[in-house]
Amino acid sequence: MMEAEIGLDAQSGAWGLWRRVGRLLRTHFWLKSVGTTVIMTAFFIAYFHLLRHPARPVTTMPLTAVDRWIGFQPWALPLYLSLWVYVCTPAMLMDSRRELVRFGAGISGVCLVGLGIFYVWPTQVPSMEAYYAVHPGFDVLRGIDAAGNACPSLHVASAVFAALWLDRVLPRLGLDRRANTLSWIWCSLIVYSTMAVKQHVLIDVVCGAALGACGALLARRFAAGPSGVPVR
Repeated sequence: MMEAEIGLDAQSGAWGLWRRVGRLLRTHFWLKSVGTTVIMTAFFIAYFHLLRHPARPVTTMPLTAVDRWIGFQPWALPLYLSLWVYVCTPAMLMDSRRELVRFGAGISGVCLVGLGIFYVWPTQVPSMEAYYAVHPGFDVLRGIDAAGNACPSLHVASAVFAALWLDRVLPRLGLDRRANTLSWIWCSLIVYSTMAVKQHVLIDVVCGAALGACGALLARRFAAGPSGVPVR
């Protein structure tokens, strides 16, 4: 009897979690959908313009011992691409309009700072054409996300920004610290993948992580009311 009750409680807990997630996905659905689309569209227009028309001579970022040790690892491409799911997750799990707006403003601010740096100081990673020649999937990646706009890595900045917001959002679902740990593992794998697929070098990653952390901490601070609780 006790085992049956435990099993029922576990099922109820899982069902309750999915019900909460479903409710959150529906809350402010259009604000989330339209806001995400507008921010991403505006970002990519500016990003590709600077990528294809740098305002100044482009600096090639130096390789460090860490970059040489990691080497080229094509298996990491799915992790690299998973950023686009990861970075949207915090907003999808929010039910506070004020918090959503602050999240959008924060990630927009991170992108604007990054784009400003790309304009003033265009950078690129060393050519990896010899590696990509034997991996057709990377030709597509190179066509979409070329080697420019390297430092700071906005891929890393976005991942760290999202991870710090998920630290705040996941506990509201009734999840324990294991969920936050898994979130940070995912974030770390995304960060690692940027070097493993040779889209960024270590210096880009460090600068991107600092940018994302600063943006997230500032946005989170202003998203909370006087008691630290998100204001709807």
